[in-house]
Amino acid sequence: MLGSAALNRFAPKSLDLDGKVILVTGGTGSFGRRFIETVLKIAKPRKLIVFSRDELKQSDMMVDLSERFTPETLTCMRYFLGDVRDRERLTLAMRGVDIVIHAAALKQVPAAEYNPSEFIHTNVLGAENVVWASLTNRVKQVIALSTDKACNPANLYGATKLASDKTFVAANNLSGDIGARFSVVRYGNVVGSRGSVAPLFQRLVAQGAKDLPITDPRMTRFWITLNQGVDFVLSSLSLMRGGEIFVPKIPSMTMADLAAAMAPDLPLRIIGIRPGEKLHEMMISIDDARTVFDLGDRYVIEPAFADYGRHPRPEPVTPVAEGFSYASNTNDEWLSHQGLLDLLKV
Repeated sequence: MLGSAALNRFAPKSLDLDGKVILVTGGTGSFGRRFIETVLKIAKPRKLIVFSRDELKQSDMMVDLSERFTPETLTCMRYFLGDVRDRERLTLAMRGVDIVIHAAALKQVPAAEYNPSEFIHTNVLGAENVVWASLTNRVKQVIALSTDKACNPANLYGATKLASDKTFVAANNLSGDIGARFSVVRYGNVVGSRGSVAPLFQRLVAQGAKDLPITDPRMTRFWITLNQGVDFVLSSLSLMRGGEIFVPKIPSMTMADLAAAMAPDLPLRIIGIRPGEKLHEMMISIDDARTVFDLGDRYVIEPAFADYGRHPRPEPVTPVAEGFSYASNTNDEWLSHQGLLDLLKV
């Protein structure tokens, strides 16, 4: 069984968001909503801006938050309709913003294989627009959400997120006297999020399914909860100097074990790997290892450009061994059946 320390492994130790103006792209998505709820609980920002393109989701979010928080707490909330594809709209939305969390993205692997141009426009050109608008408005800190699929990508989605990662890392070279800093967080599958396999299995079990479909029993994935993802972003915000890719230490699990944990009495039906899917995911490749450091609860891939390191880290850092990689099938930490069920309760 997972203890509270494991569930709260990334809780930020020192972060002051009081009086800050924070904007979240994709603010009505699974991560965006949980991030905003968390900030409302732990801080008193001057403004907390939801930037997204779906007016119905924004309306639903307003109602939901009004049922969970006092009117005084919600005075900081702002809702800004817009698309990250629209640079001018982003630039307007970021006026006076201190911190940007870039969570907007198209994410479905098979959809990317069939609609590559749509993913390129949102994930790649949208990332460039976020950088441009942030520099124009002198935003102090920008963190972009990435994915394990961006490491050695085998699909179009992963390739667009790798391009996005590179865009945000390189943006630090453009900052100059503006002082804006850009970093990336990269993690694996989110337990219980929209589009995750866990809710699909739960729904099938509730509907009385006779078996559970899995792509390949050997397939492994990294797993993290939505709360852990939010905590990881917040704690990385307090650690960032600009140019890093932060990678959490999180457990792996095979798809067969995941299905067995959720429905031990149901047989598995093998449906085959979908277009663009990997058998195993990787978050740090051997080629990254020379600039990777171990921070205890996470790894950091530091940028290769020459002026990085001008501000020494206060925390101890340990270089990883030569030939190091971080993949879901060779991970040191594995999720038990009970561990998965504990995560699903969070």
